[in-house]
Amino acid sequence: MGATYARQMIEYVRYQSAVPNRNGRYPGVFALASGLRHHGLLTDDDAEWHREANRRATAAYLDPTTVVPDCYDHNRNPGARSWFSAEAVHLLDMTAPYLDLLDRYSVPWTRITSRTPGRIVYRDDVQVVAVPYAYPTDWRFPTSR
Repeated sequence: MGATYARQMIEYVRYQSAVPNRNGRYPGVFALASGLRHHGLLTDDDAEWHREANRRATAAYLDPTTVVPDCYDHNRNPGARSWFSAEAVHLLDMTAPYLDLLDRYSVPWTRITSRTPGRIVYRDDVQVVAVPYAYPTDWRFPTSR
C-alpha cells in the first residue's frame, strides 16, 4: 500500500540543473541542452541531433507562451518553471536522450517530483508552468507566536 500511495502522490516531474546559474535559478533540461549548443560545446553530431530533437518537440508540444505570453515573466511570475505531468510518459521518454546528452558533457542535473509544484499559471495535458511557493504568502503556519 505504501508504494502505491507514494506513486499516486507524484503528479509532476522536473529535470533541472543541480547547480544554480548566475541568477540563482535552476535551468531545466531543455535550457541546459540549448546552453551547450549556444556556447558551441556540442560535437557536430550532437548539435545536429539537438536541432532535430528540438524541431520534433516543438512540432509535438505546445509552447506555453503561445497561450499565456507572460507565464515566465520574471516580475509577474518570479521563478516560474515548467513541470511535466507524471502521466505524460511519451514526453518523459522524449526527455531521456536530452538527459543522456547532459551526462555525456558532465552537466549535473537532478530530478524533482512534486504533487504541488507551486502556483500554477499554465496547464495543458502534458505540463504545467508553476511559480514556486514563497514565504510568507504561501506559508500555512502562524508567522509569530
